[in-house]
Amino acid sequence: MTIRYLTALVLASSLLALAACGQKEDGATAANPGGAEYVVGADAAYAPFASENQQKQLVGFDIDTMQAVAEKAGIKIKIINTPFDGLFNALIQGDRDILISTITINEQRKQSMAFSEPYFVARQLIVLPANSKITSFDDLKSHKIGVQSGTTADEAAQKLIGKNSASVRRFESMPLAFQELEGGGVDAVVGDNGVVTHFVKNNPGKNFRIVDDPGFPDEHYGIAVKKGNPELLAKINYGLQQIKADGTQERIYKKYFADNKQ
Repeated sequence: MTIRYLTALVLASSLLALAACGQKEDGATAANPGGAEYVVGADAAYAPFASENQQKQLVGFDIDTMQAVAEKAGIKIKIINTPFDGLFNALIQGDRDILISTITINEQRKQSMAFSEPYFVARQLIVLPANSKITSFDDLKSHKIGVQSGTTADEAAQKLIGKNSASVRRFESMPLAFQELEGGGVDAVVGDNGVVTHFVKNNPGKNFRIVDDPGFPDEHYGIAVKKGNPELLAKINYGLQQIKADGTQERIYKKYFADNKQ
């Protein structure tokens, strides 16, 4: 092999490697600094936090909040409907850069992801048929409970009646859980107050009532990113600070929750 041929071969190999790197950067999400935008996951079956309008666009409190944060932080985002039971894996595997989907900050979740400062305070509520005699969460020990899979309501139900109990009925979305309650397949549904009050208020014909058990602790929602990305987390926290300071967050809250009594 001549020196001239060897040099040409090395040069060609280098150019191919550079081209491959360039292609990877062009197609990367913004978790990679070379990417054009951050891909955000949100579950669109969780009104009023996130749902699809008639044009199949994502709308809701979480959506408006994330867009406002991104604007203040100076980052580009693309929000994609992602079922809740697949959210965390999507983040860990790199299919999503950011998650905003009524995600309660807790120690278990902190082990696999990093959270922003809280942006919403929530608590669990119980939804029941109007004629139900149940008055507290403890009363559900001998009943069938509907929850959205993987949520803090799911965790609470497991603690109450057992992790492997068949009486904990898990659903892909809250609307499916409410549908099962209406049909008598479960005796109660437990879920976050914002979602519960929104559903009951907008479905008066279903004849549901709400029980607010004081034993449920406050929960704080956070925006999640993959561990090891402090720069992105800092940008999100900066955006949150800005929308709190200039009144944007309050305006978004009033848009979706001004009439809530819970």
